[in-house]
Amino acid sequence: MSYFVYILASQKNGTLYIGMTRDLVRRVHEHKQHVIDGFTDRYQVSNLVWFDQTEIVLEAIAYEKRLKHWKREWKIELIEKENPDWNDLYDLIL
Repeated sequence: MSYFVYILASQKNGTLYIGMTRDLVRRVHEHKQHVIDGFTDRYQVSNLVWFDQTEIVLEAIAYEKRLKHWKREWKIELIEKENPDWNDLYDLIL
């Protein structure tokens, strides 16, 4: 079974959200449809700009927690290393 750590953005250099899930397609869809009230709904954060996959749930949880404590500039560097134009990657995972 796979687990995903992901970063959503409201726009390029916009508000960021970091999450972890077992079903990336479903979870990003929920963010895009504003199914759950909260941070991503309030700040219109729904573009999938980065994700990583692991087979170990504890590794995914630790990775998510570690990323949440990173400085914003480090998060931006991580995104731009693989996705310099901040494209929404959602269609790539469907």
